[in-house]
Amino acid sequence: MLLLLGGGVVANAILKGTKGNGGGWLLINFGWGLAVFTGVLVSVYSGAQINPAVTLGLIVNGLMEGATIPWGAYAVSLVGQMLGAFIGATLMWVVYKDHIDAEEDPGKKLGIFSTGPEIRNYGLNFVTEVIATFVLVFAILSFGLAGNEVSTFTGLAVALIVISIGASLGGPTGYAINPARDLGPRIAHAILPIKGKGSSDWSYSWVPVFGPLLGGALAGVLAPVLLIAAA
Repeated sequence: MLLLLGGGVVANAILKGTKGNGGGWLLINFGWGLAVFTGVLVSVYSGAQINPAVTLGLIVNGLMEGATIPWGAYAVSLVGQMLGAFIGATLMWVVYKDHIDAEEDPGKKLGIFSTGPEIRNYGLNFVTEVIATFVLVFAILSFGLAGNEVSTFTGLAVALIVISIGASLGGPTGYAINPARDLGPRIAHAILPIKGKGSSDWSYSWVPVFGPLLGGALAGVLAPVLLIAAA
């Protein structure tokens, strides 16, 4: 759901001849936020685990509290998230296939699947993803440490956080803030028979994977410390 709807809003906003062509950055921000809400909504039963960086942040946070790290469960969750991202991106490609084929710019074709920097500076791009993901996971952990349970309200809260991150911090890199969100669709872009697709930009692919993972882990370590200090 996350990648079908999230990738779909990007395609609708930037591909030639769509109803939403030219909708702009805020349309993409709100579309991604609602995609996150839908993803959380349909996965609440399993703890709404749709982002490996958030899951890692929760694990690290638990470790800080003395819990055992469930690496086996994390591995299973990671595989599920990656597979879901790949399937969602593939379904989005089916919906927009005619428009993707008609698009002349291979950069836009890749852009509906995965993120990329406006100015390629791997160091700063990486730091940007770390900071943006830290904001996401820190806010989620703050919500959870306040005693709130995972629910549909959680999904709405996270959706609004994602919209805020996109509008404020998403300009340099497109705010992946989720390794599966970027890598799963990038693999789909590489595999699918997309007309004139060009490169999948694997030289950049490590940034939206390891940046969010580091940001999530840092939030897991620092959230309880900073929140206790604030209290």
